[in-house]
Amino acid sequence: MDAKTDLKLRLPSRHATEGAERAPHRAFYYAMGLTKEQIHQPFVGVATCWNEAAPCNIALMRQAQAVKQGVAAGGATAREFCTITVTDGIAMGHAGMRSSLPSREVIADSIELTVRGHSYDALIGVAGCDKSQPGMMMAMCRLNVPSIFIYGGSILPGTFKGKPVTIQDVYEAVGRHSVGAMSDADLDVLEQHACPSAGACGAQFTANTMATVSEAMGLALPYSAGAPAPYEIRDKFCMLAGEMIVDLIVKNIRPRDIVTRKALENAAAVVAATGGSTNAALHLPAIANECGIDFDLFDVAEVFKRTPYIADLKPSGRYVAKDMFEAGGIPLLLKTLLDHGFLHGDCLTVTGRTLAENLKSVKWNQDQDVVRPANKPILPTGGVIGLKGNLAPDGAIVKVAGMEGLKFSGPARCFDGEEACFEAVKNKKYKEGDVLVIRYEGPKGGPGMREMLSTTAALYGQGMGNKVALITDGRFSGATRGFCVAHIGPEAAMGGPIALLRDGDVIELDAEKGSLNVKLTAGELESRARAWKPPAGEYTSGYLWKYAQQVGSARLGAVTHPGGSVEKACYADI
Repeated sequence: MDAKTDLKLRLPSRHATEGAERAPHRAFYYAMGLTKEQIHQPFVGVATCWNEAAPCNIALMRQAQAVKQGVAAGGATAREFCTITVTDGIAMGHAGMRSSLPSREVIADSIELTVRGHSYDALIGVAGCDKSQPGMMMAMCRLNVPSIFIYGGSILPGTFKGKPVTIQDVYEAVGRHSVGAMSDADLDVLEQHACPSAGACGAQFTANTMATVSEAMGLALPYSAGAPAPYEIRDKFCMLAGEMIVDLIVKNIRPRDIVTRKALENAAAVVAATGGSTNAALHLPAIANECGIDFDLFDVAEVFKRTPYIADLKPSGRYVAKDMFEAGGIPLLLKTLLDHGFLHGDCLTVTGRTLAENLKSVKWNQDQDVVRPANKPILPTGGVIGLKGNLAPDGAIVKVAGMEGLKFSGPARCFDGEEACFEAVKNKKYKEGDVLVIRYEGPKGGPGMREMLSTTAALYGQGMGNKVALITDGRFSGATRGFCVAHIGPEAAMGGPIALLRDGDVIELDAEKGSLNVKLTAGELESRARAWKPPAGEYTSGYLWKYAQQVGSARLGAVTHPGGSVEKACYADI
């Protein structure tokens, strides 16, 4: 028996291709043009989130072809398949956003079912949007077959009146337009020129945050997550990933060997260091859950607290992902964090080497100012902070990167759902100093935990971004800025304190102390809790109903199954 045959006989695909009883299965593969040699090689699932919903997904099919060439060159057989994506940029600001976070679970579930159903031996995942990236990484950790993650790449910045712009500028332009500070004609020109290429939103919003996480956590090849979608070098990364997956199969290096608690702490550190999206505080616990690791919102927040903010990236800073890639890429960021003690260098990566070994030859680039040295940060503590208090016993999260003040106190203005708040903002029916409260938007209550970018961007467009605060049991986009607190738990639909607020209650936010409180006695809160009744759910059938029945708290990642800690058998070992 040769080495190739011996390898095949320990892999899951043997159940679909080996032995006389599998002749019908092989007949199907012959029908698709495979040769005998290809049928008896390891099978690599190549999963993409390609669709025509938005520019972040449109280039993924092309990249998958480069992956497949690499798989073939490495001596394995690629089997391409697609899964869904719900793109936040299109779903934003209406009921479609309820489908966004649930799509993460559908992506992970559908990849699991495809790989299980066809007995694939390894997985290369190509994803380009906010929920498709964590969904893909969750599936890799759940299946625990050798895997490599590939980011589809960021969009290039647009130009408006001679200045670079991103989609964030368009959202904020809606606010300016609503108060007469931007003409119809200018808004029309801006929307036509803000997004000039394929790729995910270009600043350090959720997509680029999770792309940065993929390298820091070790699931992506060095430099691969920083290159913009239109750059030809993306195809080289894709082909290399295809070749290298075979090496991981031979060495039996699996995602759970890579995604350890230390690796998750590295991932949280780069979120803080880049002023990244608060959504990472949902996705990292969800990825941890697949590995059977306890790593919740408070664990993420603890890493945020001790990590300096060093990357001058939009929405709070000046630069976009393209700029950081050209300054030295994500390895430049990782190198300075490692050199100054903010990362664990002994974590294994998909290269088969440790993070420290990958970064050994990376030199500091003195001729750039996108990333600061970690000992000379923009802020000494991370760009994202965890909060806790009588209004958020299960925690909350706020992005402080770029904020002028870290404390806010004011009367509550309560809205049951985003639409009511957006109408009040659009018509300027609020006051400076108010704390706008959007509730019943949590994982169960929404259902789906919608993002509030339309509302926060409108506030900024009206020049009120630093003059009011906004708190919610829902989520904020990575493009959100200002004093905006999200992920408040327990959520309103579960009877959390946010459900008990009334207009005029004084709310105190302190990002320096990490606290979020309402000036009410414990007795008053208990009295209101006894009188509270849960509202009737809007969705009584279909996927959103099913999601609301299954989903857990934001603190634990809003997951829908118990995870690796209760697993009796791992798919990779079948």
